[in-house]
Order: sequence, then structure tokens, then C-alpha cells
Amino acid sequence: MKHVRKGYTPAEKFSDATIHILGVTWALVGVFALIPLAVFWSGERSVILATMVYGLCMLAMLAVSATYHMSPPGEWHELLQKLDHSAIYIKIAGTYTPFAILSGAPVWMLVMLLWGGACIGILLKMLAPNRFIPLALGLYIAMGWSGVAVGEFVAALRPEALYLMLFGGVLYTGGVVFFLWEDLPFHKTIWHALVLLATVLVYAALVTELAGARTI
Repeated sequence: MKHVRKGYTPAEKFSDATIHILGVTWALVGVFALIPLAVFWSGERSVILATMVYGLCMLAMLAVSATYHMSPPGEWHELLQKLDHSAIYIKIAGTYTPFAILSGAPVWMLVMLLWGGACIGILLKMLAPNRFIPLALGLYIAMGWSGVAVGEFVAALRPEALYLMLFGGVLYTGGVVFFLWEDLPFHKTIWHALVLLATVLVYAALVTELAGARTI
């Protein structure tokens, strides 16, 4: 018979809360630092706007996750869970947006498909959160790795940025194992730590692309 854990220990809750607080704090600092870089290094309105979209999507994902996981069970818990899972789709689409514009490659179809996928994913999570779980999980992974399938997008990225994004993608995908491994102590903390580390790597990749585009 499979052993099912009953709740999480105070140590697990504390460690997970610590990761979330670090994540939101870092995101706030990171976003406020990133926008001026886009302004001074690129100066193009499309790049600035796309960078703002990325920053807001990243901050939203981390903030909603922190709110959901640090809130006690109650009336709003189910809604927060839906928003938490939905925010991941927005984060993926928002992440690709500035990279697509900075690449200069004709990859608008990729961006449109990603935002379309995000809308589908949000509908799944908001309207039927306990159904189509394999489909919803597969959509996360497919959206996250979709850029690799577009040769023009990959070719336009700087090697350093590409490696950072790939490593981040590996951490995101590999972290799913810990997300599903509910019997493992601290499995949520490990999962969220990997998500945060992957987010930092992708952030570094965007800074690398912005630095390569600077005109001064």
C-alpha cells in the first residue's frame, strides 16, 4: 500500500516560505533594475515594453505562488491555487516575448502560439482544475521548450544566453519530478528552489541579450 503523507511539518513550511520570500524580494529588485537596462541599453519602445511584460509576468508568478503557499487553508485557498497554476503559463509566454523581439528573427508566430497556449492553460486551470491534469502539465513543458523547436529563434540568441536558458529549462523540467514526489520530505521546497534558480538563470540570459543590444 502506498504511504500517503499527512500534511507538512513546520520545518517544511518554514523552508518553503523562506524560498518564496527570497524569490519575491529578488524579483522586485530584479524588475526595477531590468527596466532601466532596457531603456539605456536598447532604447527601443518594443524592447522596453516587452521587458516590462516579462518583469510583470515573472513577479506575478512568484508573488501569487508566495501568497498561495503561505496562506492558511480557507475560503480563498482554492482560488489562489488556480491563480498559482495559471500564473505559470503567463510567466512562460511573458519570458519568450522580449527574447523574440531582441532576436530580430521573424518568430511572431511562436509568441502568438505561446500566448494562445497560455490562454488555453488558464481556462483549464480556472474552469476544470482537477481534470485534464496530464494535459495541463504537458502544456507547461511544451510551451517551455517550444523555442528550441524554432531554429531561427535559437540561431538568433547569443551563445551565453542560449546556454543559460537551456540550463534553466532543464531545472524547470527536472523540478517537476520533485513537485510530483509528494512522499519526499521538503519536496515543495526543493521544487520551488529549482524554479527560483531557473528563473534567475533566464533573467541572466535576458540581461545578456540586452547587453548585446546596447547602443552606448
